[in-house]
Amino acid sequence: GIRDLVRSRGLGDVYKRQGQYFVKIVPTIYESLDGKRITTNQFSVTEHTETIETHQTVEGRHNPNGLPGVFFIYDLSPIMVHFREEKKSLSHFLTGVCAIIGGVLTVAGMIDSFFYHSLRSFQRKQQLGKTN
Repeated sequence: GIRDLVRSRGLGDVYKRQGQYFVKIVPTIYESLDGKRITTNQFSVTEHTETIETHQTVEGRHNPNGLPGVFFIYDLSPIMVHFREEKKSLSHFLTGVCAIIGGVLTVAGMIDSFFYHSLRSFQRKQQLGKTN
């Protein structure tokens, strides 16, 4: 029951605590290749808990600095997320592979050029006797 939850969460005296849960909800649609459509929601929860402390007033009464309880604050997103599975063509795949190969060759050429010019500069300084 609630006592087990309190003990497992380390909440101590639940009557002196305030828990706030901020729930963000985003409507979502999933469409698969076979045409199945699932309408659902994504959500995230942020939890904030604090201990309610009481201060004794001059009259001897206790004055809490908050209201104990559990509060849920919902944030409904006005934007819908739509995931759609799409099959890419063979030409799209080949273009991606060529772009990756081209990028790798470009970076390799830049590294090779850097080492070539560094070595060449070092050899010139060595011929002039400027190295230690």
